[in-house]
Amino acid sequence: MTYKNIITVVAVCLMLTGCGLYNKYEQKTEAPAEVFGTSEDVKAVIGETSLAQMSWREFFTDPQLQQLIEQVLANNTDLNSARIAIEKSQAALTAAKLAYLPSLYLAPQGTLASFDNSAFSKTYSLPLQLSLDVDVFGSITNKKRAAKAVLLQAQMQEEVVRANLVSVTAQQYFMLQLLDRQLEILTQTDSLWNTSLETQKALWENGKAYSTAVNQMESSYLNVKTQIVDTRRSIRATENAICKLLSVTPQHIARSGWGSADLHHPEAQGETGQRMFDINFLKVGVPASMLECRPDIRMANHAMEEAFYNTQAARAAFFPSINLTGTGGWTNNAGVEINPAKLFLNLVGSLTQPIFAQGKISANYKISKLTEEDLQKRYVQTVINAGNEVNEAIADCVGAREKHAYYHRQVEVLHEAYTGTHELMDNGKASYLEVLTAQESLLTAQLGEASNMYRGAQAVIALYIALGGGTK
Repeated sequence: MTYKNIITVVAVCLMLTGCGLYNKYEQKTEAPAEVFGTSEDVKAVIGETSLAQMSWREFFTDPQLQQLIEQVLANNTDLNSARIAIEKSQAALTAAKLAYLPSLYLAPQGTLASFDNSAFSKTYSLPLQLSLDVDVFGSITNKKRAAKAVLLQAQMQEEVVRANLVSVTAQQYFMLQLLDRQLEILTQTDSLWNTSLETQKALWENGKAYSTAVNQMESSYLNVKTQIVDTRRSIRATENAICKLLSVTPQHIARSGWGSADLHHPEAQGETGQRMFDINFLKVGVPASMLECRPDIRMANHAMEEAFYNTQAARAAFFPSINLTGTGGWTNNAGVEINPAKLFLNLVGSLTQPIFAQGKISANYKISKLTEEDLQKRYVQTVINAGNEVNEAIADCVGAREKHAYYHRQVEVLHEAYTGTHELMDNGKASYLEVLTAQESLLTAQLGEASNMYRGAQAVIALYIALGGGTK
């Protein structure tokens, strides 16, 4: 067999060996079954379409909240950093695509030389140097595909930041509404308890009550005053937190009243405040829909894709690299001084086969394979965590829904008890302790009802985000 035939056979074998290096990534890691869990609450809210398919503008119907979210998404520093990361990844991908093209350099040179005090000789050259890496074994291709996977991860990270901002902004907004509602309850209580205190003072002055009754009534009244101060301070802190999201200096945050615009779903029915607990509102969709919507799961998948192509590139390093180099231009240095200059051309083809590289190539390949394995396990864990978040959010929604009716009825009953007890005290048929107990119980129930509604809103928002909502 001639040397030409031997070289041909070797080249064909190398090509066949390297064919697998061009394979495209296919997601093979399976997600766990019943990712949402098997509880009856979960089964009750599984539907055909996913809640996450609603845009945040559809999900949040309050115009002032919509405007606030738009401002946060436009101004937030973290989201701006995520956008910049996307632009960086796009630049890296563009560079990876251009790696197929040859490199071209202009490298002019000039020399002045003199020997034994002779006149200076002048030589110069104006060469254009061209270099091209031939992508026989997929090194450039896999690096380009890995760069694209990095870009996709950056885009998913931007969606993660966007969804988190939508969630945090909405929760802080509802917190402001809750605090406004609590301040309203406390202010009304302040007025009512002041009336009770004045009544108790009048009874004491007429000898129909003891001074201890007046003191205890006044103590409870002053406690309400301190709660009003604390609530106002909490309102200021919440407004400041929203201002940080907006990247603006502290200022008042405009908002609608509590219960004026609930979370919305066209199938949800019932009174204001109850809609967010309606079972139709909580339709979460089949598990496959969650896998399509959640940006962190898609980002984990693209991380596996990047690792796959990095492994392919590391494997390609075992094979020879082929480089074509060409140099052409003008020079007056051709062994003797020539003036004017003449055209010259030089073409070189080189093949470099790694034999021993201090174990670096093998180590890089092993590290890449281990990285793939690690990211596969992380992907599964990401799916499990997502299912856990959905399960927790559903449980919180169901719990808040069940408690809502109890709180509502408790407030009604205690309000009737307080009104009746106060009338009895005015007629001298009830003690101040009975009135005091009725007042404090009513206040606690009213604040509890408002807090439970907020927790319900929090749970629905958490469910929406856990399913992959808030990204569009």
